[in-house]
Amino acid sequence: MEYTIEYVLLAASVLCLLSIFASKAAAFLRVPALLMFILVGILAGSEGPGGISYNDPWSAQFLGVIALAFIIFSGGLHSTWKQISPVLWDGVILATLGVFLTAMLLGLFAHYFLGFPILIAFLLGSIVSSTDAAAVFAILGSDGSSLKGRLKDLLEFESASNDPMAIILTICFIHLITNPDTSVWGMVILLIKQMALGSLLGFAMGKAILFIVNRLRLGYEGLYPVLMLALVLFTYGLTASIGGSGVLAVYIAGILVGSSEFVNKKSIMRFIDGIAWLFQIVMFVVLGLLIFPSQLLPVALSGLAVSLFLMFVARPVGTFISLIPSKLNLREKTFVSWVGLRGAVPVILATFPLIAGVPESQMLFNIVFFIVITSVLLQGPTLPMVARWLGVDAPGVEKRDRSADFEFPYDEHTERVELAIPPESTAVGKQVIELGLPESALLMLIRRGDTTFVPRGSTVVEPGDRILVFAEQKDMLEVRSIFCVWTQTPETT
Repeated sequence: MEYTIEYVLLAASVLCLLSIFASKAAAFLRVPALLMFILVGILAGSEGPGGISYNDPWSAQFLGVIALAFIIFSGGLHSTWKQISPVLWDGVILATLGVFLTAMLLGLFAHYFLGFPILIAFLLGSIVSSTDAAAVFAILGSDGSSLKGRLKDLLEFESASNDPMAIILTICFIHLITNPDTSVWGMVILLIKQMALGSLLGFAMGKAILFIVNRLRLGYEGLYPVLMLALVLFTYGLTASIGGSGVLAVYIAGILVGSSEFVNKKSIMRFIDGIAWLFQIVMFVVLGLLIFPSQLLPVALSGLAVSLFLMFVARPVGTFISLIPSKLNLREKTFVSWVGLRGAVPVILATFPLIAGVPESQMLFNIVFFIVITSVLLQGPTLPMVARWLGVDAPGVEKRDRSADFEFPYDEHTERVELAIPPESTAVGKQVIELGLPESALLMLIRRGDTTFVPRGSTVVEPGDRILVFAEQKDMLEVRSIFCVWTQTPETT
């Protein structure tokens, strides 16, 4: 069948709409949306009712790499240094040593128990060694539950930062398979080079992005999100082209950018989030199109064996060894070991051997796809239950409402904060005009329950109010003292 431009546009829009509608079903069923996106792709494929014939791993990988860049940069934007610093050491160890141990253990299992060639086995282990933060917290957040202590920050940081290690290991083993003369030391050097260049360029480009966005002074506000898009792709492309980890670079750049103030911050972050969601939909629908359900049955037993070993042995052993020096208790470590949902990265990485011409690459792709599906279906629904069973959940924690959507021009001498007024605040019961605020302070918006309004001088402050305050930095401490609020309430974007 010849596909015209009109047909392609119509089909693309229908698939996108179906994926968005399917995400509502995913929330109801408490499974990650990515599972529904893939299902849409399978149903639209050549073996489904859609009948779309698609078998181009290169374009799927191309879309997947772009998607990864924006998904991981978006994750970095929402991970501030304040959140990361208390869990940095545990997160780094889990994202490096934990991923490495998981990959090696799974490789040994696939070699000795399933008969895979040793390098193919380690390649399989590398591909499925990383976890998916979006999948984990889409499920944990669906019933309003939360986690005690720093568990949430640790799992978010580990899940967002362990992708580079999995990608680097995958590239290294593909290199060993396709270049048999390469030594193991050559792979170690390649690993170190990827990590070092990714870290250095990520830090440098993070600083460069902030400098460019704040100093360029574009004449059109709509150009700032486009500028950020180009800079993210430039960061990934530059780092990858000289042998570094582009994924690690964009993640570090994202953390630096997200932890700083810059021009049109909220609108740019919303744009990046939208782009990340768009590419997630496109990526998983395309990957679904690549799947032939008839090919999954022959690998079902092997895929199930690998998936169960990954859930109950490889991930827990790698986690407990990595967290030996950690202050987490046994229950918390057990929960971390169970939070091992596989998602975007393994399916994308499974296209790498297809492109490189690795032997049995189609079989690897089918097994990886099977592992992702079983992980989502078996582990996903049990996460809230396991959290309650281990006593690491914090039931009854009220979900924080979204902050008032208001944008201020960035200025290095001013500060914008959202303050939650505690019941014991001395400001409670007073009119705004009676507070004695500094001259530079401006109360822009008050959110009270489900209502948001602009305060007047006669507005009385009530406990639980969320007040958006704009003031010069030198006066912000005085503002906090007036409201008896000493720490900044993190913004929700």
